[in-house]
Amino acid sequence: MGAVRAEFSSRLGFLLAASGSAVGLGNIWGFPTQTASNGGAAFLLIYLVMAFSLAYPALMAELIIGRHARANAVTALRSLSDNPLTRFFGGLTGYAGILTAILILSFYSIVAGWMVAHFLSAIFQALGMMSLVDWLTGFSVHRNAIFTLVFMLFTTLIVSGGVRKGIERWSTLLMPLLLVILLLLIAYVFTQEGAMQGLKVYLLPDFSRVIDIQLVIRALGQAFFSLSLGVGTMLIYGSYVSKQENLASLGRSVTLIDIGIAVMAGLLVLPAMYVAQHNGVQIFDAAGKLISEDTLIFTVLPALFEQMGAIGLLISFAFFILMTIAAVTSSISLLEVPVAYVMENHRTTRKHTAFMVGGLVTLISLLITFNFKTLFGLTIQITTRYSEPLIGLLFCVFAGWVWQRNQVLQEIKSGFDNAENSLFWKVWPFYIRYVCPLAILAVFGHSLLS
Repeated sequence: MGAVRAEFSSRLGFLLAASGSAVGLGNIWGFPTQTASNGGAAFLLIYLVMAFSLAYPALMAELIIGRHARANAVTALRSLSDNPLTRFFGGLTGYAGILTAILILSFYSIVAGWMVAHFLSAIFQALGMMSLVDWLTGFSVHRNAIFTLVFMLFTTLIVSGGVRKGIERWSTLLMPLLLVILLLLIAYVFTQEGAMQGLKVYLLPDFSRVIDIQLVIRALGQAFFSLSLGVGTMLIYGSYVSKQENLASLGRSVTLIDIGIAVMAGLLVLPAMYVAQHNGVQIFDAAGKLISEDTLIFTVLPALFEQMGAIGLLISFAFFILMTIAAVTSSISLLEVPVAYVMENHRTTRKHTAFMVGGLVTLISLLITFNFKTLFGLTIQITTRYSEPLIGLLFCVFAGWVWQRNQVLQEIKSGFDNAENSLFWKVWPFYIRYVCPLAILAVFGHSLLS
């Protein structure tokens, strides 16, 4: 299996695919919203510290385990020990990660479908087809179901193409496009009245907020979740990396790209919010709390686009294309987690497996769609508040405590000569053993208490 296992064709291919996995709606939507709700620049500052000092080491754990085992999460975690008990818990953790990936993709595809509907609405609005626009931007079971199906079909087709011809090819196309659209939107928003006020809020920290423990915990949670940690996506992508690559360098680059795009998204969304406020759109309530935090993308910003006239249609189209691209690059990595497991353990073809697993995810998505009030929030809560942190914690435990230290070093040394004398090796083992588990427990504890 190892000899014929697919690999990314180049370092750039891996970087764009892994960065695409990390750069999702959590970066373009979640990070700016969190920043606006938690002190602006103070949140940004703490987020940067947490991402580099804690999320990066946890990311490296998944990449190292994945490349060592060159297998899916279940097989990979089992391979780290000969002890029957730890092998059992390794398999259990892998299965939990696969189930979590399926459930996350199930609600994620619904939200992504909304993005597709909104960018199409800009086209039909330009054509004067307002009844169709109202249906596309309104909330209905049928709209949700149709666009969930459309999004999942597209995701499945990409994954069915394989590592190089599917995941890598589309990531190489979509990630540069995402960056270009993001930069163009930022440049335009900066020309609008009110943008500089939003930029000031975003970049000038109130240092009194930096010591707010609630803010620190939220920033840490955002850093972990924005890097796609805790479901095995980075483990799977790591399993497709050549032994000649320097994993420490690759992981650092993925972290930098992910954080960079999150920060750029903040440069777009926060100034745009204050442009909307300047134009009479209410964004904060009397107590200073962000209005419609969960639906900011579908309330405040569309209200701003509508006030811009004809150019607003183009901006709306570009913005929701941006959001759709971010959703696609993450969704293909989520689908790859269960697809890799089924292929490797049941010897099925990739195309057959992708459509079978994609179909299962779609059925769960439709079940959530037709029971939206009951299941949508519940699924998000179970996966992001409970499952992801606990699985992320177990990945750290396996990398730091179960796997023999010398074997870990030998894997890192593949593509990284003299790794034992590097700053990475002097710091990372301590972080993955002690600091990361405690940090994840802090996030999990905060989720439970809140």
